[in-house]
Amino acid sequence: MATTDLDTSGLKCPLPVLKAKKALGALEPGDRLRVVSTDPSALKDFPAYCETAGHALLEAKTEGTKYVFLIQKG
Repeated sequence: MATTDLDTSGLKCPLPVLKAKKALGALEPGDRLRVVSTDPSALKDFPAYCETAGHALLEAKTEGTKYVFLIQKG
């Protein structure tokens, strides 16, 4: 199980989710993607995306002005 990092800092909705979707497409089921975002909308967007796309949102946290999400590909 590999973990890939994706920094979408500075990008606004919907770009963080779109870049995460593309990155997840290159991963194997069970692999993880760690996404860093500065867009407050990401707090709603990533849980909704994971639920509809069949991925598991393992972690969602705030680190200062950044939002960090750990997604496991379904």
